[in-house]
Amino acid sequence: MIRLGLRLTLAAGREAAARLVVVASAVALGVGLLLGTLAAINATNTQNGRNSWLDSGAAAGSAAPAGSAQPLWWLIRADAFQGRTIGRVDVAATGPDSPLPPGIPHLPGPGQYYASPAMAKLLTGTPADELADRYPGQQVGTIGPAALPAPDSLIILIGHTPGELAADPAAVRVGSIMTTPPSECADCPVGTNASGMDLILSVVAVALIFPVLILIGTATRLAATRREQRFAAMRLVGATPRQISVVSAVESTVAAAAGTAVGFGLFFLLRPLLATVDLTTARFFSSDLALNLNDVLAVALGVPLAAAVAARIALRRVQISPLGVTRRTTPRPPRFYRVLPLALGVVELAYFIGRRPPTSAGQVRAFVPGIVLILGGLVLAGPWLTMVGARLMARRTGRPTVLIAGRRLADDPKAGFRAVSGLVLALCITSGAVGVIDALTVEQGVPKGSAALRSTVVSEFFHDRTAAGQPIDPESPLPDQALAALRAIPGVTGVTSVHTNPLGTTDPLMAGQNVRGPLPPAALVDCAQLASTPVFGLCDPGAQAASITPYLGSMGLNRDESWPTRWPTAAISAEQVDRLPVQLIVVGTDGSTSAVERARTLLANAYPAERSPYTIGEDRAGMSAELTSYQKLADVVILVSLPIAGCSLAVSVAGGLTDRKRPFSLLRLTGVQLATLRRVVLLESALPLLVVAVVAIGMGFLAAQLFLQAQYGYSVRAPDFSYYVLVLLGLAASLGVIGSTLPLLRRITGPQTARNE
Repeated sequence: MIRLGLRLTLAAGREAAARLVVVASAVALGVGLLLGTLAAINATNTQNGRNSWLDSGAAAGSAAPAGSAQPLWWLIRADAFQGRTIGRVDVAATGPDSPLPPGIPHLPGPGQYYASPAMAKLLTGTPADELADRYPGQQVGTIGPAALPAPDSLIILIGHTPGELAADPAAVRVGSIMTTPPSECADCPVGTNASGMDLILSVVAVALIFPVLILIGTATRLAATRREQRFAAMRLVGATPRQISVVSAVESTVAAAAGTAVGFGLFFLLRPLLATVDLTTARFFSSDLALNLNDVLAVALGVPLAAAVAARIALRRVQISPLGVTRRTTPRPPRFYRVLPLALGVVELAYFIGRRPPTSAGQVRAFVPGIVLILGGLVLAGPWLTMVGARLMARRTGRPTVLIAGRRLADDPKAGFRAVSGLVLALCITSGAVGVIDALTVEQGVPKGSAALRSTVVSEFFHDRTAAGQPIDPESPLPDQALAALRAIPGVTGVTSVHTNPLGTTDPLMAGQNVRGPLPPAALVDCAQLASTPVFGLCDPGAQAASITPYLGSMGLNRDESWPTRWPTAAISAEQVDRLPVQLIVVGTDGSTSAVERARTLLANAYPAERSPYTIGEDRAGMSAELTSYQKLADVVILVSLPIAGCSLAVSVAGGLTDRKRPFSLLRLTGVQLATLRRVVLLESALPLLVVAVVAIGMGFLAAQLFLQAQYGYSVRAPDFSYYVLVLLGLAASLGVIGSTLPLLRRITGPQTARNE
C-alpha cells in the first residue's frame, strides 16, 4: 500500500502534482517560520552570553577581591556616536596575572587600546575631533568575536596605569572576568533580558504558526471531495480502513517531508537576512542563529508525523462509512460545546491577573497556553458561529441568492468557515498585537520632544544629592577658552551652564505639585546663556540670573508637568553665577553630526571623569529601546499573518469551487443564472468572514487586556485610526481575493460536469 500511495501522490496527474506542490509550499513556509523563531531564541541567549564579560565590575568593589593577588582595575562607561552606543572599558593591570578579557591576546598598556572591528572602522573614517580625540593612546589590536555581542558592536578597551584608575571613584578592582549571563545576574547593567525576550518570542511563534497551520490544513484539503470519493471506492472494492489510512498517510507525509526539507533550506537561505533584524537592539551574528539537535529533531520528525496524524483524522468519514461519502451525507451540525475552549482560554489568562509568575519561564507556561486556547478556540467555535449566522440569514430573507447561500452554509458550516479561518485568526492576532503595543506605548512610551530639544547635547556633573537636595561633587565651571571653543563649533547654537544654588530658592518646576517634604532646591543660570538655548525657556526681561530646574534633560518626559516659559529671577549677578560650581551643561546644536560629535568630544575631554555627554534624543531612544523592539515584532506578526491568511483564503475558495462544481453545474441546468451563483459564492465566504471577524477582533482585544493586566497592570486603549484602516483594507482585500476566483465558475460548471461518472 505504501507503493500505491507513492504512485497516487507522484504519478496521478496534474491535480495530484498541484496539490503536492501547494501542500509542500505551505509546510515549507511554516517550517521556515518555526525554525526562524527557534533560532532567534537561541541567538538571543548566545548573544547575551557574550555580554557577560562587560559586567565584570558589577559585583566588584574598591577593595582587592578575595583570592586575587593581581586584580584588574576596571571602569566601564557608555559613550555614543550618531545615536549608536559605544562601550568604553578602561582597565589597568596590577601584574602579569591580572584577569584577561576575552577577544584580546593581552591587556593593553598605558596609552594603548583595542577596538572592535566596527569601532576601528569608525575611528579611521571619522574626523579626530569628532571621535578619536576622546580616547587616549593608539590602537594596538582588534577585539575578537568572542567578546562582541554583535558584528557591529562598538567597543573600545583602553589601558591605563593603576594609579590613574585608582584616582577615579567609579573604578573597581575585579579578580576574574564574569561569565554569568546577564539574564542570571540581578545587578548586571549590560545585556538583554533574554528571559523576557523568550516570552515575547514564544508568543510571536504561536501567533505566526497558527495562520501557517491553517494554510497547511487548507492546502491538504485541496480536491478533498474527489479524494474521499476515491478512497470510498477503494473501500467498496475491498480495501481495509488500515490500508486507506496508509495510503492517506503516505500522501500527506510525502508532501510534509518535502515541505520540511524545503523549509530547512528556506531557513538557511534567509538566515543572513534574519541576522540583520535587531530584535535585541543589536544585530545577530549569522552563526548565532543556530539550531540545536532537539530543535532539528522536533521539526524534522514532528512535522511529517503531525501531517500523517492530520490525514488520518481528516479521512475518518471514509473509514467509518464509505457509502456515506459516496452518497454525500450531510455532516452533523456543530454543537455549542465548540465555544468552550475559547472560554477556557479567557479564564486561563484571567486567572493570572494578580498571580503573575516571577520568572519568565513561568510566564511562558502561564500565558502561552491561554493564547493557544483562544486561537484554537476561534477555529473550533468558527463553524458554530457560522451556522448560527447562516440560519438567521436564511430565516429572515426571501431573496433566492441569500436563501441558497444561507441554506448551504447551514448545511456544512465547517466548509464555509474553513475558507476564512486564516483571515479570522489574522484579525484576532492583529487586534491583540495592536492592543498590547498601544497600551505599552501610552504607559511606557517616551515623548520625543522637538527637534531642537532632541539635538541638544547634555553633560551631567552630579552623582547624587544630599538630604537637602544639593548636588554632590559638582564640577568647576568650563574654562573660558574651552567655552569659547565650544561656541565656535559650526552648528552650535548656544551653551548654557547650570550652576549650584547657594540662595536656597526652590525648584520652580515643583511649585504647586504635591511633594512630600520640603521642595527641592533650584539651580541657577546666567540669563544671557539661557537666551542662547531658548528651547528650555527664558528669563524675565532685564534679569541677569534665574532659578531653574536642574533636570533640563527630562523636559517634557512627564506629560503632567507644565514647564514654565519664563523662569523666576534670582537675586544674584551673572558674574557671581558664572563662578559657581556646575552641575549641568546643555549645548544647543543644529543636529548635524559634526556639531553634535565635536561638542560631545570637547565636553568629554574637559570632564574626563564624568559620564559621557549625550543628546536628549539618544537618551530617550535608549529609554524606549525595548518598546521599539516589541513594536518591530508586532509589525512582523501583522505583516506576515495577513498575507498568509490571504493565501489560505485564495486556496480554500478555489478548492471549494472545484469540490462543488457538480452541485453548481446542476443548479445551472435547472435555470439558475451564473450571476446568481457568483453572488451565492460571495455570500458563502463573506458571511462567516464578517460574523466571526467581529468575534475574533473582540477576542483579540480581550486577550490583550487580560495579558496586560496580568503582566503589567495596564489596560487596553482605543486603537487609533490606522488600525481601522488596516482592518477595512484587510476585509476589502479578502473580498477581492474571493471575487478573483469567481471567473472559474463559468469554466467548471458547464453541462459536462453534471454527468454521472
